[in-house]
Amino acid sequence: MLRCWMRSGPAHWSSKVAATIYTPCWFVRTKGITRMKQVIYLGATEGYEATKAALEGVAKVQHVAAEQPDVAAALRTADGLLDASMKTRITDDMVSAAPNLKIISCATTGSDHIARAALDARGIPVRTLKEDPNVLRNITPAAEHSWALLMACARKLPAAVSHVTGGGWTREDFPGVMLKGKRLGLVGCGRIGGWMSRYANAFGMEVIGFDPHLANFPDTISPRSLEEVVTTSDFVSIHVHLSPETEGLVSRELVEKMKPSAILINTSRGGIVDEAALYDAIESGHLGGAGLDVLKGEPDTTDHPLVILSRTHPNLLITPHCGGFSPDAVRLVCTHAAGKIRKTLQGAEP
Repeated sequence: MLRCWMRSGPAHWSSKVAATIYTPCWFVRTKGITRMKQVIYLGATEGYEATKAALEGVAKVQHVAAEQPDVAAALRTADGLLDASMKTRITDDMVSAAPNLKIISCATTGSDHIARAALDARGIPVRTLKEDPNVLRNITPAAEHSWALLMACARKLPAAVSHVTGGGWTREDFPGVMLKGKRLGLVGCGRIGGWMSRYANAFGMEVIGFDPHLANFPDTISPRSLEEVVTTSDFVSIHVHLSPETEGLVSRELVEKMKPSAILINTSRGGIVDEAALYDAIESGHLGGAGLDVLKGEPDTTDHPLVILSRTHPNLLITPHCGGFSPDAVRLVCTHAAGKIRKTLQGAEP
């Protein structure tokens, strides 16, 4: 590895200026050819600009469309990948065809879209925000989106808005649920669950929660069993990571035991809930609605049964996994994720 210094500064500066500014730039020597390190970025423009700034002088950053063929092609010469979109599945074949790859850093808490066999075989780390509680503590968009879905379902907002834009004005068709005095059940009481409990407390709701990994529950949540949380709550909101332990956690048996007219919110991962059971519960009218930001098999959801059902059931609200997306948050998390790549490319632990 070679380290050089590149001259920088406005092009119009006079050559007579006594002090010249230089910035460090890292290169890699490959088969006698020296090349600058390459990092590919997947995600929104705001994150791209933040990533470029964080890696200035260390690597050239390429913004790649989240189409798998484009990502696979760019990955072949990349030293690092910063994934802020989670739209592209990173396969073992893609990793095997990327001889220079040294790190994947996700500006998200999840990484279940990334195959691990080829990465683990080469000792390539996958870093996520899950490792960084101090950063996550200040990231609230996912919790805010979860609460927005809860409010929208409780007040039937999309249907009411559509009714008025279609020329109607019949308020009796859109009775809302008063939140004060209702029970919110949280499956997962960590960072996002904690924010949800505080929002609910502000609205005068009772909050109970299930989280086997949490030793000390906050004062805003009363610990209960999973069955009690799911089957006795007026609103159930899911905030756990997808893992072998949590896949199918909210089973058909639990969905069928939910209170009549209860509303389910899921902004975690589609595989945590038995989606076929949820479909049946909404279609039959057993549940009052659901607010979903995630679906199993996303982003290919054109023929997803729940998407099709939502066209005829206006209180089934589905958003395109955008809960964590906010330009403010994207800039913050991408800067942090890029810092891990910077350390790795400079030979330090990320």
